[in-house]
Amino acid sequence: MNFSSWPPLLVVDVEGNGTNPPDLVEVAALPVRDGQPDTSTAGAWLTKPLRPVTPFAARVHGLTNQRLESAPGWEEIADQVHTFLGLSWICAHNVHVDYRVLSAHLPQWQPAGVLDTLRLAKATYPDLQKYSLDALIEHGRPDLSAAPAQRHRATFDAYATAQLLIAMAAHYDTWDQLVAAAVPPGLPGAPEPEKDPMLW
Repeated sequence: MNFSSWPPLLVVDVEGNGTNPPDLVEVAALPVRDGQPDTSTAGAWLTKPLRPVTPFAARVHGLTNQRLESAPGWEEIADQVHTFLGLSWICAHNVHVDYRVLSAHLPQWQPAGVLDTLRLAKATYPDLQKYSLDALIEHGRPDLSAAPAQRHRATFDAYATAQLLIAMAAHYDTWDQLVAAAVPPGLPGAPEPEKDPMLW
């Protein structure tokens, strides 16, 4: 895989307050450049949700209402997040969730395309029993020594997902092959179905 052929790509992860639909409490966006996660230019934001964090969500990611009390509201950082995401491709594990939540919070935003490491893992490792982020970390054993925070925080999960993406990309010769395996149908960047040639 020639990583220099990749368009601008951000691995993203979001954490919510546990309601449905969720309010955001954390967003991370980690650039992948030349086949490496670039933590020096990554973006990460904490935000105080409109509705309180549920006890279950707080247990999962550790972001309590008390911790977020002094964080800015979403309206204070939305433009900054939108500008950072820009027109880049995004990648996430089970990307439908992150894409849906980000789109709801940033209605004017539209990425160039969307890669899903869950879909990619099923194509790359067809014999695994599970495809959760934890299962893929256990299978691939990526180096997470430089990952910030801890599992279930957006910054850690984005870093882990980036390492998994890079490892799986090695199984594909070209960006187009990767896209064909990793972009869910109907989401931005999905390959156009080949049209039957016209009879006349």
